[in-house]
Amino acid sequence: MKTELFGLFTHEIAAAIIPCGLEQYRAKQIGEWLYRHGVENFIDMKNIPLTQRILLDSQFTIIKSKVRCAQHAADKSTDKYLLEYQDGAAVETVLMRHKYGNSICVSTQVGCAMGCRFCASSLLGKSRDLSTGEILRQVLFIQQILKQEGSKLHSLVIMGTGEPLENYDNVLRFMRLCHEPYCLNLSYRHMTLSTSGLVPQIDALADEGLPITLSISLHAPNNSVRSELMPINKKYPIELLLSAADRYAAKTGRRVTYEYILLQGINSLPEQARELAVLLRGRLANVNLIPANPVPERGILRPNSSSVREFLTILQQRGITATVRKEMGSDIQAACGQLRYQSFKGISKSE
Repeated sequence: MKTELFGLFTHEIAAAIIPCGLEQYRAKQIGEWLYRHGVENFIDMKNIPLTQRILLDSQFTIIKSKVRCAQHAADKSTDKYLLEYQDGAAVETVLMRHKYGNSICVSTQVGCAMGCRFCASSLLGKSRDLSTGEILRQVLFIQQILKQEGSKLHSLVIMGTGEPLENYDNVLRFMRLCHEPYCLNLSYRHMTLSTSGLVPQIDALADEGLPITLSISLHAPNNSVRSELMPINKKYPIELLLSAADRYAAKTGRRVTYEYILLQGINSLPEQARELAVLLRGRLANVNLIPANPVPERGILRPNSSSVREFLTILQQRGITATVRKEMGSDIQAACGQLRYQSFKGISKSE
């Protein structure tokens, strides 16, 4: 079987190609072609002798993907793609254009096993983890679009389909590879990882010493509501989760973001805002309120705008740093997993 090079660090590429007779310095050239230029065929690596390119093609492979379907927001702020890998597995990747720069949201698993009530990602269950290279391929796909527009990537959010910390090793490698100068040369401070709350992995991530932003999907002010919304809370209840977040903040010096999806009639009442303020008071944290993207398959509805404003005001009056996430892509099924679910149901428009 051929060896996959895409997703390897240059020292790993060197270890793979040297036994085939290639010089060690070729590894850096190959890495730059793969990651900085985004080539998907060895024959296109023009500064490598043709005989060596043919050899590489006979011994190694490069991960590829194709667009199964895509959706584009009317205001041009958001583009969502369903990318299919060579085994037929498909994942969502989103390009978000902000005033401060372009952000890419990547998926880390094919489907999701977390079973959160408000999310479409787990409607079809989890098929498998993505490899480091498969996660990176999503970014480079978007990078090519940005290059054609004369723009570039500014930040990376690991918030797409899947639980990133359940795919810990591959996600960690992905972040480290994105940081390498021969890859994206992206600062760790421009990376955000979102988790549903796997406490041991949060502690492990804190020990890595990477100054990335940790974003925790909280979505409830108490265990009763959170367990109803998120099955993971039965294993790692709020008390354990917040303690792990505090340890992360202490070790990294980074403020933790708590994501809170506002769901009509479930977690968006004024008394729940007051309860949340008590829960987070004194912590190095901020709250990102997210009016729910409707997910018909889950029976999810969003509260009205006045309820959202009241919830925000209650938090702010009690000293909690809180904002309402700017809505992007609501006209293109922006909730995680919706495009993939509809594609597999055969009702999504292909492009």
